[in-house]
Amino acid sequence: MKAYCLNNISKVALNTLKNPDTTVEDVKDADSILVRSFAMHEYELPKNILAVARAGAGVNNIPLDKYAEEGVVVFNTPGANANAVKELVIAASLLASRDIVGGIEWVNENKADEAIAKTAEKAKAKFAGKEIYGKTIAVVGLGVIGVLVANAFVELGMNVKGYDPFLSINNAMKLNKNVRYYEKLEDAVRDVDFVTVHVPAMDSTKKMINKDVFGLVNDSAVLLNFSRDTLVDEDDLKDALESGKISKYITDFANSNVVNFPNTIITPHLGASTEEAEDNCALMAINELKDFIENGNITNSVNYPSISLGKKQAQYRVCINHKNIPGQIANFSAIISENGGNITDFVHKSRGDFAYSIIDVDGKVDVESLKNLDGVYRVRVI
Repeated sequence: MKAYCLNNISKVALNTLKNPDTTVEDVKDADSILVRSFAMHEYELPKNILAVARAGAGVNNIPLDKYAEEGVVVFNTPGANANAVKELVIAASLLASRDIVGGIEWVNENKADEAIAKTAEKAKAKFAGKEIYGKTIAVVGLGVIGVLVANAFVELGMNVKGYDPFLSINNAMKLNKNVRYYEKLEDAVRDVDFVTVHVPAMDSTKKMINKDVFGLVNDSAVLLNFSRDTLVDEDDLKDALESGKISKYITDFANSNVVNFPNTIITPHLGASTEEAEDNCALMAINELKDFIENGNITNSVNYPSISLGKKQAQYRVCINHKNIPGQIANFSAIISENGGNITDFVHKSRGDFAYSIIDVDGKVDVESLKNLDGVYRVRVI
């Protein structure tokens, strides 16, 4: 693997590699790219790049379909920063329930007061808040982060309701048995004191937290958003904050609208900003690239299917990025067989319009004939 870093990548993760020359200084010498926040939509990707790995979960900065059509596999690192986000969500719930921020600001404003110890005892009443113990929270989205958040709030003594129409078996098995699962969003948010959002930003989830949701929660409920700002209808949110229906909005996404809303606490996208999360994300990204470059396997791709044939054992391993159309597998087999190649193992998977095949071959491989097939984006032989 020869990776080029578009952003600074954790040195702790890079130092775990056996080969110290894994990263290169010139993208022209690379076969893969490691990226965090760099905007790649206008980036001119060299033809030598086989894969891009995002050290994080969100991939809004990467043109997924465009790269898929160029035979470039894009990876992300789901769950690597999950604990960091979970801890910040817990902190946000406490900031919303107790006027901690107001109390800190009062102390800073009065630090010149020599009698501040006595004055503070008189002033503290206006910063009184509520406990989260015994309150009810709806966790919208039960992916890796959502499950950790739901389980944590159970342990903190809250009544937890969960919603995710695409809940995986793996995540369901990790969910605390005391989390009440609902198949409809309206049932999950009805009569709750808190709503915390943990779903990906897609067309189908845009503005999913809106006046319909606000109309179902308890009066003076709290909204926590550490996923993406586009998930919330900000016009409806402003009305809810001004009316008091929503008492606090805590989010990790500053924009020109919400910074002017009342009763908000906004952090500057700190969700994954811990040393541990950055190390975990970078290490996962590196390992994904390494397995792909060395063995052709795909884990945690966002534009191609996850697929594996284990470590390369045959003389050659042929990896083909192609369009998901009928007859491709038969075409691959025919070309390899006709040219004297013996297929020893084979695996194929598709994801939407895109597919990927791994073929282990002993003997000759006619790469050019495979490349010239309609719908083939890239052929690589290991």
